[in-house]
Amino acid sequence: MNAGTLSRGIVLFAHGARDGRWAEPFERLADKLRALAGPDTAVSLAFLELMTPDLPAAVAAQVAAGCTSITVVPVFFGQGGHVRRDLPLALDACRAAHPGVQIRHAVPVGEDDAVLDALASYCLRQLGSLG
Repeated sequence: MNAGTLSRGIVLFAHGARDGRWAEPFERLADKLRALAGPDTAVSLAFLELMTPDLPAAVAAQVAAGCTSITVVPVFFGQGGHVRRDLPLALDACRAAHPGVQIRHAVPVGEDDAVLDALASYCLRQLGSLG
């Protein structure tokens, strides 16, 4: 990310795990998003626990790169305790640290109908691969 060339950012926020391979699908998602979003959009990953960077570090890196508007996308299936409790606290800390930056968040990806439609299609395709 080059300072001054970016205006907006997307942070994919996931849980994290001890096994580094767990992050591979999220890294592929971030790569796909970078290809689609264009050169004026920073795309990065952040993790709640067990992996780095955490959300404040990912947001700080995007701000340092020149982002003035950041959207946090929780890559969770629903709104459990992490999304209802931990994410708002982390977002509040990010907003306090970067008062001139617009920081918003989306609903968890698993609550979006288009995501659920894609998952349902995937499941149905698996029926054909069983025989």
